[in-house]
Amino acid sequence: MKGYFHSYEATLQDSVPLRRQRDYRLLWTARTVSITGSEVSKLAVPLAAVTLLAASPAQMGVLTAVAFVPALLFGLHAGALADRLTRHRPLMIACELVSAAAALLVPLAWLSGFLSVPLLVAVALVIGTAGVVFKAANFPHLAVVVPADRRTEAMAGFHASYSVASIAGPGLAGLLVQALTAPLAVLMEALSFLASALMLRSIRTPDDHAPSPSRGMWRDVVEGLRVSLTRPVLRAVLGAGVTLNFFAMAYIAIAILYMVQVLRIPQGAIGALTAVSGVGGLIGAWATTRLARRFGEDRVMVYTILLFPVDMLAVGLVGGPLWVVIPVMATTGLLIGATVISFATCMNVVTMREAPAEVMGRVNATMTCAIQGVLALGGLAGGLLAEVVGLRAVILVCAAGTSLAIFWIWNSPLRPRRRRWVAEADGDPVMGTALRELAFTKIRTV
Repeated sequence: MKGYFHSYEATLQDSVPLRRQRDYRLLWTARTVSITGSEVSKLAVPLAAVTLLAASPAQMGVLTAVAFVPALLFGLHAGALADRLTRHRPLMIACELVSAAAALLVPLAWLSGFLSVPLLVAVALVIGTAGVVFKAANFPHLAVVVPADRRTEAMAGFHASYSVASIAGPGLAGLLVQALTAPLAVLMEALSFLASALMLRSIRTPDDHAPSPSRGMWRDVVEGLRVSLTRPVLRAVLGAGVTLNFFAMAYIAIAILYMVQVLRIPQGAIGALTAVSGVGGLIGAWATTRLARRFGEDRVMVYTILLFPVDMLAVGLVGGPLWVVIPVMATTGLLIGATVISFATCMNVVTMREAPAEVMGRVNATMTCAIQGVLALGGLAGGLLAEVVGLRAVILVCAAGTSLAIFWIWNSPLRPRRRRWVAEADGDPVMGTALRELAFTKIRTV
């Protein structure tokens, strides 16, 4: 009888729109609050370092770079840890509490006269490490809270929260820094982590996960790498993500310089163009759920990947008076904001679908480590290349570079025709060999 009522409640829960499901709302709100607090800190911490501590350019470089270090050092291990756990939510709550305590050190140190750049670096490392572990646990935890047929909608909702934070965060940060000073503005981040922990604690969905047997940390990490690289869809997603992030970061590294020095766009207009990109993200989150429901996540990825180089190419070729440049930049910003959210949402859903449950945490950690790890390399490459060939040339190189990601997606089972060939090949080894050879020949001759 108990099993019957549990099944009935689960069926009833599945029929309720996702936005009305209590536990998803709590999880979404927790992430939105936490991300908004972090957006405030992204402005407040550098301002504290520059205005109060007279940080040197080298120190600012270190303070910026440490944001990428935890993903590279601990990302794979965090995924292995997540797959070993029976329950993920307690670890997620602990990560938020550790981050809250670390962020609280900044205003306390400032008030007591002990604030320093090394302390800011240490706080960034602690919060970054806690964030890496949180994301590793959150990915398989989402599969427990959200039914499989609602995951695209759920992922779109999470990406929408990033867009909201990117729009509201900088403005809120500016107001808080102006009213409270930069160190006290970081208190907002501490409170956001604490609020997130309390909301996560209120989720009622049973947090049951069948832990995978451990063969040692190194072997567990290698297993996640093996699955990510040997499964065609996961390998394509990983390759496309690394390619896009490398060239996107190279583009971002010199985008402000390009807009100011080459296009002569006023500073106020640059801020407005950044906000337009966030609005595009909201549009993308709204559209992705509907597009995926009609066409499927695979097809959405296949066609949105085509838009990345188009955006950069338009930015690299635009010129002339501001009344021409700004509308073009606003249009491309709206387009790329929607494209990024749409592609990323479907990429996460496909990863969750393709990864075996027992290695889901490690696969996600492998994706995160590789895709996030190239950000620092891309930024460095963009800046150094601009010194040699100029800003506009780098934009065009990035447009050409992002087009390489198309080959990862189109030469994979994500493309409907390729998926049909792979499915037929699985059923008939002889025919499979012929079909793969035909596919290779077609791609080689295009």
